[in-house]
Amino acid sequence: MSVALGIPGRRPGAPADAGASATTAMATAPRTVVRLPADRPRASALLDRFGRTATDLRISLTDRCNLRCTYCMPAEGLPFLAPPALLSLDEITRLARIAVTEFGVRQIRFTGGEPLLRRDLVDIVRAVASLDPRPEISLTTNAIGLASRAQALADAGLDRVNVSLDSIHPDTFAAITRRPFLDRVLAGIDALGAAGLSHTKINAVLMPGINDHHAVDLLEWALAGGHQLRFIEQMALDADHGWSRDSMITAAEIRARLGERYLLTPDDAPRDGAPAELFQVRALEGSDGGGDGGPGGRMLGLVGIIASVTEPFCSDCRRTRLTAEGAVRSCLFSHVETDLLGPMRAGADDAEVADLWRGAMWDKPAGHQMNEIGFAQPARPMSAIGG
Repeated sequence: MSVALGIPGRRPGAPADAGASATTAMATAPRTVVRLPADRPRASALLDRFGRTATDLRISLTDRCNLRCTYCMPAEGLPFLAPPALLSLDEITRLARIAVTEFGVRQIRFTGGEPLLRRDLVDIVRAVASLDPRPEISLTTNAIGLASRAQALADAGLDRVNVSLDSIHPDTFAAITRRPFLDRVLAGIDALGAAGLSHTKINAVLMPGINDHHAVDLLEWALAGGHQLRFIEQMALDADHGWSRDSMITAAEIRARLGERYLLTPDDAPRDGAPAELFQVRALEGSDGGGDGGPGGRMLGLVGIIASVTEPFCSDCRRTRLTAEGAVRSCLFSHVETDLLGPMRAGADDAEVADLWRGAMWDKPAGHQMNEIGFAQPARPMSAIGG
Protein backbone atom coordinates (compact mmCIF):
# COMPACT_ATOMS: atom_id res chain seq x y z
CA MET A 1 0.00 0.00 0.00
CA SER A 2 1.29 3.47 -0.88
CA VAL A 3 0.27 6.58 1.03
CA ALA A 4 1.01 10.07 -0.28
CA LEU A 5 2.82 12.36 2.12
CA GLY A 6 2.23 16.02 2.86
CA ILE A 7 2.72 19.03 0.62
CA PRO A 8 5.07 18.86 -2.38
CA GLY A 9 8.32 20.59 -1.43
CA ARG A 10 7.65 20.27 2.33
CA ARG A 11 8.85 17.30 4.36
CA PRO A 12 7.37 16.07 7.66
CA GLY A 13 9.68 17.17 10.46
CA ALA A 14 11.47 19.77 8.31
CA PRO A 15 11.49 23.49 9.12
CA ALA A 16 8.68 25.49 7.53
CA ASP A 17 11.04 27.21 5.09
CA ALA A 18 13.01 24.08 4.19
CA GLY A 19 11.41 23.76 0.78
CA ALA A 20 10.95 27.45 0.07
CA SER A 21 13.63 27.53 -2.59
CA ALA A 22 12.51 24.29 -4.23
CA THR A 23 8.80 24.65 -4.88
CA THR A 24 8.69 23.78 -8.56
CA ALA A 25 7.97 20.34 -9.96
CA MET A 26 11.53 20.39 -11.26
CA ALA A 27 12.88 20.14 -7.70
CA THR A 28 10.27 17.91 -6.06
CA ALA A 29 8.67 14.52 -6.56
CA PRO A 30 5.65 12.79 -5.01
CA ARG A 31 6.51 11.11 -1.72
CA THR A 32 5.18 7.68 -0.77
CA VAL A 33 5.39 5.28 2.12
CA VAL A 34 5.47 1.67 0.99
CA ARG A 35 4.65 -0.85 3.70
CA LEU A 36 6.41 -4.19 3.69
CA PRO A 37 3.98 -6.65 2.08
CA ALA A 38 3.29 -10.06 3.56
CA ASP A 39 4.78 -11.84 0.55
CA ARG A 40 8.22 -10.27 0.96
CA PRO A 41 10.83 -12.74 2.20
CA ARG A 42 11.88 -12.17 5.78
CA ALA A 43 15.37 -10.90 5.06
CA SER A 44 17.37 -7.91 6.23
CA ALA A 45 18.79 -7.13 2.78
CA LEU A 46 17.34 -4.64 0.27
CA LEU A 47 15.44 -7.08 -1.93
CA ASP A 48 13.04 -6.36 -4.76
CA ARG A 49 10.31 -8.42 -6.41
CA PHE A 50 12.61 -9.43 -9.27
CA GLY A 51 15.29 -11.14 -7.19
CA ARG A 52 17.80 -8.30 -7.09
CA THR A 53 19.64 -7.20 -3.95
CA ALA A 54 20.98 -3.65 -3.57
CA THR A 55 24.55 -3.54 -2.24
CA ASP A 56 25.62 -0.23 -3.82
CA LEU A 57 24.36 3.00 -2.20
CA ARG A 58 24.50 6.39 -3.90
CA ILE A 59 24.01 9.35 -1.54
CA SER A 60 23.48 12.80 -3.03
CA LEU A 61 24.97 15.47 -0.76
CA THR A 62 23.54 18.54 -2.49
CA ASP A 63 21.49 19.53 -5.52
CA ARG A 64 23.73 22.55 -6.14
CA CYS A 65 26.33 22.63 -8.89
CA ASN A 66 28.91 25.14 -10.15
CA LEU A 67 28.51 24.07 -13.79
CA ARG A 68 25.52 24.46 -16.10
CA CYS A 69 25.95 21.50 -18.44
CA THR A 70 23.59 21.73 -21.39
CA TYR A 71 22.29 18.18 -20.96
CA CYS A 72 21.58 18.68 -17.25
CA MET A 73 20.68 22.27 -16.28
CA PRO A 74 19.32 25.39 -17.96
CA ALA A 75 21.77 28.29 -18.28
CA GLU A 76 20.10 30.20 -15.44
CA GLY A 77 20.29 27.21 -13.09
CA LEU A 78 17.51 25.71 -11.00
CA PRO A 79 15.79 26.46 -7.69
CA PHE A 80 17.97 24.79 -5.09
CA LEU A 81 17.07 23.33 -1.71
CA ALA A 82 17.59 25.46 1.39
CA PRO A 83 20.29 24.06 3.73
CA PRO A 84 17.83 22.91 6.46
CA ALA A 85 16.20 20.57 3.94
CA LEU A 86 19.44 18.69 3.26
CA LEU A 87 20.69 15.65 5.11
CA SER A 88 23.11 16.69 7.86
CA LEU A 89 26.43 15.02 8.62
CA ASP A 90 24.87 13.00 11.43
CA GLU A 91 21.89 11.99 9.29
CA ILE A 92 24.12 10.88 6.43
CA THR A 93 26.24 8.84 8.83
CA ARG A 94 23.17 7.25 10.39
CA LEU A 95 21.69 6.23 7.04
CA ALA A 96 25.06 4.90 5.86
CA ARG A 97 25.35 2.87 9.07
CA ILE A 98 21.88 1.39 8.56
CA ALA A 99 22.78 0.52 4.97
CA VAL A 100 26.04 -1.17 5.94
CA THR A 101 25.00 -2.99 9.11
CA GLU A 102 21.37 -3.83 8.30
CA PHE A 103 21.39 -4.32 4.52
CA GLY A 104 24.93 -5.46 3.79
CA VAL A 105 25.75 -2.51 1.52
CA ARG A 106 29.40 -2.76 0.46
CA GLN A 107 29.87 0.36 -1.65
CA ILE A 108 28.87 3.96 -0.94
CA ARG A 109 29.28 6.71 -3.50
CA PHE A 110 28.74 10.40 -2.75
CA THR A 111 27.19 12.36 -5.59
CA GLY A 112 25.33 15.61 -6.27
CA GLY A 113 24.79 18.15 -7.78
CA GLU A 114 28.42 18.74 -6.99
CA PRO A 115 29.46 17.11 -3.69
CA LEU A 116 32.58 19.27 -3.37
CA LEU A 117 30.22 22.16 -2.59
CA ARG A 118 29.57 20.52 0.79
CA ARG A 119 31.99 22.19 3.20
CA ASP A 120 31.75 19.18 5.51
CA LEU A 121 32.59 16.65 2.79
CA VAL A 122 35.85 15.57 4.44
CA ASP A 123 34.01 15.02 7.74
CA ILE A 124 31.32 13.00 5.95
CA VAL A 125 33.91 10.75 4.32
CA ARG A 126 35.75 10.30 7.61
CA ALA A 127 32.57 9.37 9.47
CA VAL A 128 31.49 6.79 6.89
CA ALA A 129 35.01 5.35 6.68
CA SER A 130 34.82 4.65 10.42
CA LEU A 131 31.84 2.31 10.02
CA ASP A 132 32.27 -1.38 10.76
CA PRO A 133 32.29 -3.13 8.39
CA ARG A 134 33.92 -0.39 6.36
CA PRO A 135 32.37 0.16 2.92
CA GLU A 136 34.30 1.16 -0.18
CA ILE A 137 33.85 4.92 -0.50
CA SER A 138 33.87 6.76 -3.82
CA LEU A 139 32.99 10.22 -5.07
CA THR A 140 31.48 11.46 -8.34
CA THR A 141 32.55 15.05 -9.00
CA ASN A 142 33.30 17.60 -11.69
CA ALA A 143 36.68 18.09 -9.93
CA ILE A 144 36.40 21.88 -9.63
CA GLY A 145 38.09 22.64 -6.32
CA LEU A 146 39.41 19.10 -5.99
CA ALA A 147 43.04 20.19 -6.29
CA SER A 148 42.97 21.77 -2.83
CA ARG A 149 40.98 18.96 -1.17
CA ALA A 150 42.20 15.72 -2.70
CA GLN A 151 44.78 14.98 0.00
CA ALA A 152 42.37 15.70 2.85
CA LEU A 153 39.75 13.44 1.26
CA ALA A 154 42.28 10.65 0.79
CA ASP A 155 43.43 11.01 4.39
CA ALA A 156 39.79 10.85 5.54
CA GLY A 157 39.27 7.51 3.81
CA LEU A 158 38.12 8.18 0.27
CA ASP A 159 39.01 5.21 -1.92
CA ARG A 160 38.24 6.28 -5.47
CA VAL A 161 36.95 9.17 -7.60
CA ASN A 162 34.85 9.40 -10.74
CA VAL A 163 35.29 12.68 -12.62
CA SER A 164 32.70 13.95 -15.08
CA LEU A 165 34.57 15.34 -18.10
CA ASP A 166 33.06 15.49 -21.58
CA SER A 167 35.93 17.17 -23.44
CA ILE A 168 39.60 18.07 -23.02
CA HIS A 169 39.25 20.87 -25.60
CA PRO A 170 38.75 24.19 -23.75
CA ASP A 171 36.25 25.68 -26.20
CA THR A 172 34.14 22.52 -26.32
CA PHE A 173 34.29 22.12 -22.54
CA ALA A 174 33.10 25.72 -22.11
CA ALA A 175 30.30 25.22 -24.64
CA ILE A 176 28.99 22.15 -22.82
CA THR A 177 29.38 23.36 -19.23
CA ARG A 178 28.84 27.08 -19.89
CA ARG A 179 31.89 27.69 -17.70
CA PRO A 180 35.61 28.14 -18.67
CA PHE A 181 36.92 25.86 -15.93
CA LEU A 182 38.72 23.08 -17.79
CA ASP A 183 42.06 23.99 -16.21
CA ARG A 184 40.56 23.56 -12.74
CA VAL A 185 39.16 20.16 -13.64
CA LEU A 186 42.49 18.93 -15.00
CA ALA A 187 44.30 20.26 -11.93
CA GLY A 188 41.88 18.33 -9.73
CA ILE A 189 42.50 15.11 -11.67
CA ASP A 190 46.27 15.60 -11.37
CA ALA A 191 45.91 16.10 -7.62
CA LEU A 192 44.29 12.69 -7.21
CA GLY A 193 47.47 10.88 -8.20
CA ALA A 194 49.57 13.05 -5.91
CA ALA A 195 47.20 12.20 -3.05
CA GLY A 196 47.55 8.47 -3.68
CA LEU A 197 44.07 8.08 -5.17
CA SER A 198 44.50 5.83 -8.18
CA HIS A 199 42.01 4.03 -10.46
CA THR A 200 40.31 7.30 -11.37
CA LYS A 201 37.38 6.91 -13.74
CA ILE A 202 36.42 9.61 -16.22
CA ASN A 203 32.73 9.82 -17.18
CA ALA A 204 31.87 11.38 -20.54
CA VAL A 205 28.62 11.99 -22.41
CA LEU A 206 28.86 12.36 -26.18
CA MET A 207 26.48 14.66 -28.04
CA PRO A 208 26.09 14.85 -31.82
CA GLY A 209 27.90 17.76 -33.45
CA ILE A 210 29.31 18.97 -30.14
CA ASN A 211 31.89 16.54 -28.81
CA ASP A 212 31.24 13.22 -30.53
CA HIS A 213 34.12 13.85 -32.94
CA HIS A 214 36.47 14.18 -29.94
CA ALA A 215 35.78 10.67 -28.61
CA VAL A 216 39.13 9.27 -29.78
CA ASP A 217 41.01 12.30 -28.42
CA LEU A 218 39.42 11.83 -25.02
CA LEU A 219 40.24 8.13 -24.93
CA GLU A 220 43.84 8.77 -25.99
CA TRP A 221 44.22 11.35 -23.20
CA ALA A 222 42.69 8.98 -20.61
CA LEU A 223 44.90 6.07 -21.62
CA ALA A 224 48.02 8.25 -21.43
CA GLY A 225 47.07 9.36 -17.92
CA GLY A 226 46.26 5.86 -16.67
CA HIS A 227 42.56 6.66 -16.23
CA GLN A 228 39.63 4.47 -17.16
CA LEU A 229 37.31 6.39 -19.50
CA ARG A 230 33.62 5.50 -19.47
CA PHE A 231 31.30 6.80 -22.15
CA ILE A 232 27.70 7.18 -20.98
CA GLU A 233 24.72 7.28 -23.30
CA GLN A 234 22.84 10.53 -22.75
CA MET A 235 19.83 9.81 -20.55
CA ALA A 236 16.46 11.48 -20.17
CA LEU A 237 17.38 13.44 -17.06
CA ASP A 238 17.79 16.98 -18.40
CA ALA A 239 15.97 19.84 -16.70
CA ASP A 240 14.66 21.20 -19.99
CA HIS A 241 13.15 17.83 -20.97
CA GLY A 242 14.69 18.18 -24.41
CA TRP A 243 16.13 14.66 -24.52
CA SER A 244 15.34 12.66 -27.64
CA ARG A 245 16.10 9.00 -28.22
CA ASP A 246 16.69 9.77 -31.89
CA SER A 247 19.36 12.42 -31.31
CA MET A 248 21.59 10.65 -28.78
CA ILE A 249 24.90 8.92 -29.54
CA THR A 250 24.36 5.20 -28.96
CA ALA A 251 26.75 2.63 -27.56
CA ALA A 252 27.03 1.04 -31.01
CA GLU A 253 28.04 4.40 -32.48
CA ILE A 254 30.58 4.95 -29.71
CA ARG A 255 32.19 1.59 -30.40
CA ALA A 256 32.28 2.39 -34.12
CA ARG A 257 33.97 5.77 -33.55
CA LEU A 258 36.59 4.31 -31.24
CA GLY A 259 37.11 1.45 -33.67
CA GLU A 260 38.47 3.91 -36.23
CA ARG A 261 41.61 4.19 -34.09
CA TYR A 262 41.60 1.24 -31.71
CA LEU A 263 40.68 -2.42 -31.58
CA LEU A 264 38.12 -3.06 -28.84
CA THR A 265 37.60 -6.53 -27.43
CA PRO A 266 35.26 -7.37 -24.52
CA ASP A 267 37.10 -7.67 -21.23
CA ASP A 268 36.79 -11.11 -19.65
CA ALA A 269 36.45 -9.89 -16.05
CA PRO A 270 32.99 -10.48 -14.52
CA ARG A 271 30.76 -7.43 -14.80
CA ASP A 272 29.35 -8.12 -11.32
CA GLY A 273 26.48 -5.64 -11.56
CA ALA A 274 28.63 -2.74 -12.77
CA PRO A 275 26.88 -0.30 -15.14
CA ALA A 276 29.82 -0.18 -17.58
CA GLU A 277 30.66 -2.89 -20.07
CA LEU A 278 34.46 -2.93 -20.26
CA PHE A 279 36.54 -3.34 -23.39
CA GLN A 280 40.24 -3.94 -23.75
CA VAL A 281 41.84 -1.29 -25.95
CA ARG A 282 44.59 -2.19 -28.41
CA ALA A 283 46.15 -0.22 -31.25
CA LEU A 284 45.17 -1.17 -34.77
CA GLU A 285 47.77 -2.74 -37.01
CA GLY A 286 49.92 -0.09 -38.65
CA SER A 287 48.91 2.68 -36.26
CA ASP A 288 51.41 4.62 -34.19
CA GLY A 289 50.02 3.32 -30.90
CA GLY A 290 52.18 0.23 -30.74
CA GLY A 291 51.22 -3.42 -30.94
CA ASP A 292 49.89 -5.26 -33.94
CA GLY A 293 46.19 -4.85 -33.21
CA GLY A 294 45.67 -8.60 -32.93
CA PRO A 295 44.72 -10.66 -29.88
CA GLY A 296 48.38 -10.76 -28.86
CA GLY A 297 48.98 -7.05 -29.35
CA ARG A 298 49.85 -4.76 -26.47
CA MET A 299 46.82 -3.76 -24.45
CA LEU A 300 46.74 0.01 -23.89
CA GLY A 301 44.08 -0.02 -21.18
CA LEU A 302 40.37 -0.37 -20.67
CA VAL A 303 37.38 1.70 -21.76
CA GLY A 304 33.86 1.37 -20.44
CA ILE A 305 30.56 2.02 -22.18
CA ILE A 306 27.42 2.57 -20.11
CA ALA A 307 24.57 1.84 -22.51
CA SER A 308 21.71 2.75 -20.20
CA VAL A 309 19.31 3.42 -23.07
CA THR A 310 20.02 1.02 -25.91
CA GLU A 311 21.51 -1.92 -23.98
CA PRO A 312 19.97 -1.58 -20.49
CA PHE A 313 21.33 -3.60 -17.60
CA CYS A 314 18.35 -3.19 -15.27
CA SER A 315 18.04 -6.93 -14.67
CA ASP A 316 21.30 -6.86 -12.68
CA CYS A 317 20.92 -3.45 -11.03
CA ARG A 318 22.27 -3.45 -7.47
CA ARG A 319 21.88 0.23 -6.63
CA THR A 320 19.77 2.15 -4.13
CA ARG A 321 19.76 5.95 -4.03
CA LEU A 322 19.20 8.67 -1.47
CA THR A 323 18.48 12.20 -2.61
CA ALA A 324 20.10 15.15 -0.86
CA GLU A 325 16.93 15.66 1.19
CA GLY A 326 16.81 12.06 2.37
CA ALA A 327 14.38 10.30 0.04
CA VAL A 328 14.87 6.81 -1.37
CA ARG A 329 14.73 6.42 -5.14
CA SER A 330 14.61 2.75 -6.05
CA CYS A 331 15.45 3.63 -9.67
CA LEU A 332 17.12 6.63 -11.26
CA PHE A 333 13.94 7.08 -13.32
CA SER A 334 11.41 6.69 -10.51
CA HIS A 335 8.43 9.00 -10.44
CA VAL A 336 7.96 8.66 -6.68
CA GLU A 337 10.29 8.76 -3.69
CA THR A 338 10.07 7.36 -0.17
CA ASP A 339 10.81 9.87 2.56
CA LEU A 340 13.27 8.87 5.27
CA LEU A 341 14.38 12.24 6.56
CA GLY A 342 10.92 13.32 7.77
CA PRO A 343 10.37 10.19 9.87
CA MET A 344 13.95 10.40 11.18
CA ARG A 345 13.46 13.97 12.33
CA ALA A 346 10.12 12.98 13.85
CA GLY A 347 11.82 10.37 16.04
CA ALA A 348 11.71 7.13 14.04
CA ASP A 349 14.20 4.55 15.27
CA ASP A 350 16.63 2.66 13.04
CA ALA A 351 14.30 -0.33 12.66
CA GLU A 352 11.47 1.89 11.40
CA VAL A 353 13.75 3.72 8.98
CA ALA A 354 15.14 0.43 7.72
CA ASP A 355 11.67 -0.97 7.04
CA LEU A 356 10.65 2.15 5.13
CA TRP A 357 13.78 1.72 3.01
CA ARG A 358 13.10 -1.99 2.48
CA GLY A 359 9.56 -1.20 1.40
CA ALA A 360 10.76 1.33 -1.13
CA MET A 361 13.20 -1.12 -2.67
CA TRP A 362 10.72 -4.01 -2.72
CA ASP A 363 8.61 -1.90 -5.10
CA LYS A 364 11.56 -1.25 -7.46
CA PRO A 365 10.40 -1.58 -11.08
CA ALA A 366 11.81 -4.23 -13.40
CA GLY A 367 13.39 -1.56 -15.61
CA HIS A 368 13.26 2.09 -16.62
CA GLN A 369 11.68 1.45 -20.08
CA MET A 370 13.65 4.39 -21.51
CA ASN A 371 14.05 2.60 -24.82
CA GLU A 372 10.36 1.79 -25.13
CA ILE A 373 7.33 3.61 -26.53
CA GLY A 374 5.43 5.40 -23.79
CA PHE A 375 8.45 6.13 -21.59
CA ALA A 376 7.79 9.12 -19.33
CA GLN A 377 10.76 11.19 -18.19
CA PRO A 378 10.84 11.88 -14.43
CA ALA A 379 10.23 15.48 -13.40
CA ARG A 380 13.47 15.82 -11.48
CA PRO A 381 16.75 16.24 -13.39
CA MET A 382 19.98 14.43 -12.59
CA SER A 383 21.32 17.28 -10.46
CA ALA A 384 18.30 17.04 -8.15
CA ILE A 385 18.36 13.25 -7.96
CA GLY A 386 22.04 12.42 -7.59
CA GLY A 387 23.71 9.90 -9.88
